[in-house]
Amino acid sequence: MNSPRTILFIAFLVVSFFLYQKWMVQTAPGTKAPETATSTQSGSNAESNDVPSGGSAISADVPKGDQPVITQQSESTIRVRTDVLDVQIDTRGGDIVSAKLLKFAKDLGTEERFQLFQKRPNNVYVAQSGLIGPDGIDAGKDGRPSYSFEKESYQSKSEIIEVPLTYTAQNGAIYRKIFTFKPGKYNVGVRFEIQNTTDSALNTQFYGQLKRSMATGESGSMIMPTYFGAAYSHSEDKFEKYDFEEMKESRLNITSQTGWVGMLEHYFASAWIPTQQQANRLFSRVASGNQGIIGVIYPMTQIEAGTAETIEAEVYLGPKDQDAMAKIVEHLDLTVDYGFLWWLAQPIFKLLQFLQSIVINWGLAIILTTVIVKALLFPLTKAQYVSMAKMRMLQPKMTALRERYGSDRQKMSSAMMKLYKEEKVNPLGGCLPMLLQLPIFLALYWVLLESVELRHSQFVFWIQDLSTKDPYYILPILMGASMFLMQRLQPTPTADPMQQKLFQYMPVIFTVFFLWFPSGLVLYWLVSNLITIAQMLIIYRGLEKKGINVRNKK
Repeated sequence: MNSPRTILFIAFLVVSFFLYQKWMVQTAPGTKAPETATSTQSGSNAESNDVPSGGSAISADVPKGDQPVITQQSESTIRVRTDVLDVQIDTRGGDIVSAKLLKFAKDLGTEERFQLFQKRPNNVYVAQSGLIGPDGIDAGKDGRPSYSFEKESYQSKSEIIEVPLTYTAQNGAIYRKIFTFKPGKYNVGVRFEIQNTTDSALNTQFYGQLKRSMATGESGSMIMPTYFGAAYSHSEDKFEKYDFEEMKESRLNITSQTGWVGMLEHYFASAWIPTQQQANRLFSRVASGNQGIIGVIYPMTQIEAGTAETIEAEVYLGPKDQDAMAKIVEHLDLTVDYGFLWWLAQPIFKLLQFLQSIVINWGLAIILTTVIVKALLFPLTKAQYVSMAKMRMLQPKMTALRERYGSDRQKMSSAMMKLYKEEKVNPLGGCLPMLLQLPIFLALYWVLLESVELRHSQFVFWIQDLSTKDPYYILPILMGASMFLMQRLQPTPTADPMQQKLFQYMPVIFTVFFLWFPSGLVLYWLVSNLITIAQMLIIYRGLEKKGINVRNKK
């Protein structure tokens, strides 16, 4: 962005990038079709039953909704409140039907907490789990089991909470479903303790699934595209998006010893995390009411007569906290999707995180990051302006070559290359810093867009949320003014009146374009411009002392 030509170049690249991003979101947002186990299904033929029908988790087809449709109302709920979660568990089936994240406001400046899970007539988002198979309690003709419970509410901000639910089957076998909540944690333990009091072996399979209404989320805009849909990880693919349109077209059916399944939205995620030492099956289907389901089924567990077995899993329900997710299971942190520049965005985020831990302000951390980036690029910036100055000095010779060779482009090109070589000028020297700055700009864009740490993060005065646009458009206007000042200080690389006119409008174009950018990103660009202006003045003074005429004489 340090010369008119490169300003035009980056404008083209940035606009092209965001148009490409919007096209990707609307058509195939970073996904690929999963393995299919049955013929394509449409929404009209979607299954209506919540519970998988079982079968071998290793070789069976994707679970079929071949059981009678049973409409079941919640009998009662158990409320669990930790320092970070406010959860409700339905005693019928033991599903998590409500989850509020106590550390996150629904909207900036409000007391209402962000609600991840909910169960409403037109908006369903729940975490379900149970036991299926020959002796499963969630696959009988009576539908989901009604558990007995000890207390209607639990609350602790500093101690582990265990919520036991108990169900006794008709054959006398005892099934206990126990939820474990830990202070400061968004991953909830779910375990089944099965006591076989019968005279024969019991065979059952654990399943965990996420069910969500497919028409209740948002995928953002062209400027701020965000993903809404499912995702999964398995042994052959670290992270794969699986949007609801794909879910309607083809079923997921993958067997893997590692991985997880999840539902993603902007800043928040949920995921079922199975044990990682057995061949689990990842599946999906579409239920009635336009609801998407993605889940995991364990292999068959056999409980011999007179013995007991424990089956465990975890469900994550919370923010896309990279550090916390990475400790829970491998590749869960990839739900913070930085796109193809993840390799650059991750260290930028780590740098921002480190600086923020010192200055305790994400806006100041962005400013310090900008200073560091510009300092690292200064040698290239200096080379750029030296190259621009030399190119300006060559203009009379270039004009003479044009007059000499006229329309003979081959000879003209050869003569120009010879001139560049003799004068030791690199015609592309002014573009390299911008080519390096563009990936940093885009990587920081994704960091500000995807990192939940910056959600509702205040800077100063009117900037109360660095992850959204400036409400009064002050930063974009200041950014445009800084671009205009930079343009006035720079040498004019062309005498073409049309090109000069176009360059004059570039600050206006960029200002309009940046009106909807996250204010944190505009802050980065503004500070970058101001530092560049200071660098330009220092470099120009040095060149002018050497007798090189740099700036335009108006």
